[in-house]
Amino acid sequence: MGIFYQILLHIIFPLFALIGVGICLHRLLKLSLSTLSTLTIYVLLPAVCFVNIYKSDISGNLIGQTLLFLLLFNLLLIMISSLLAKVNRFDRQLSSTFKNSFVLSNSGNYGLPVSELVFSSNPAGMAIQIIVSIFQNLLTFTYGFYNSVSAQSSGKDIVWKILKLPVIYALLLAVLLRWMHVDIPDYLWKPIKNTSNAFSAIALITLGAQVAYLKITRISRPIVWIVIGRLVLSPCIAWLVIFGLGLSGTIAQALFIASAFPTSRNSALLALEYDNYPNVASQAVLLTTILSSITVAIVIYLAKILF
Repeated sequence: MGIFYQILLHIIFPLFALIGVGICLHRLLKLSLSTLSTLTIYVLLPAVCFVNIYKSDISGNLIGQTLLFLLLFNLLLIMISSLLAKVNRFDRQLSSTFKNSFVLSNSGNYGLPVSELVFSSNPAGMAIQIIVSIFQNLLTFTYGFYNSVSAQSSGKDIVWKILKLPVIYALLLAVLLRWMHVDIPDYLWKPIKNTSNAFSAIALITLGAQVAYLKITRISRPIVWIVIGRLVLSPCIAWLVIFGLGLSGTIAQALFIASAFPTSRNSALLALEYDNYPNVASQAVLLTTILSSITVAIVIYLAKILF
C-alpha cells in the first residue's frame, strides 16, 4: 500500500497538477490551442524523441519485440471494439467514434510524461514509450482516419499526413547517429536537451487546456464501454500478450503501463471534423482522463510487482 501511495503522490499528482494548471489558464486567459498543439508536435515531441532514442541502449531485438507486441495488442483491441459495436447495434457513425475511442490512446501528451516520471533513471523505458507514441500516431492516421473518412479520404491523403510527422524524422536521425557513433557537440546538445525538458510540462498544460471546456452531459452505454475497454480491458489484453510473448523487465513494464492510458484527444478531433457523434468522443476523452488518475496508478503498481 505504501508503494501505491508513493505512485499517487510522486507520479499521478504531479501529472494532474499540470493538467489542472492548463485548465485554469485556458479558462482565465483563453490559450491558443492550435499554437500549443503545433509547438508540441513540431518542436517538443521531436526533441524528446531524439534525446531519449539517442541516449538509450535499446537494441534492434527490443524494437522488434515492441513492434510485435503493438501489432498483436492493437489487432485484438480492433477486433474486440468491432465486435462490441456490432453486438450493441451502434450505427455506422457511432461505431466509427466508438472504435477510435476504444483503440486510440493518449500516448503523447499523457503517456510520455507518465513514462518520463516512471522511468526517470531508465532511458530504455522512455524510448519504448516513444515507439508506442509513434505507432499510435501511425494508427491514428491509418486505422483512425479510415474509420472516420473511409468514403471521403484517399490513401494519398493518409500517407501525406504520416510523412508530415516530424517525430518520425527525429527518430530516424537519432538511430542513425547512434549507429554511426556520432558525438553531438555540447553547443548543439544543450538546446536540444533543454527543449526536451520542456515537453512534459507543456504537453500536460496543453492537455488541460484541451479538456477545460469539455462536459459530461450523461453517461451513455457507448461511453461506459469505452471506459471499461480503455482503462480495464486494454491492460488485461496487454498482460495476456506480454505473457504470450514471454516479455519481462523494462519492456514488459513499459508496454503494460502504456496500455492503460486514456482515450486519445485525436479521436475527439476526428469525430468533430466528420460529425461522427463528437459529444460521445469528447466525453470519453474527459471521463477516461479523470478516471485514469486511479487506474493508471494501479497499473504502474502492478507493473512493478508483476515484472
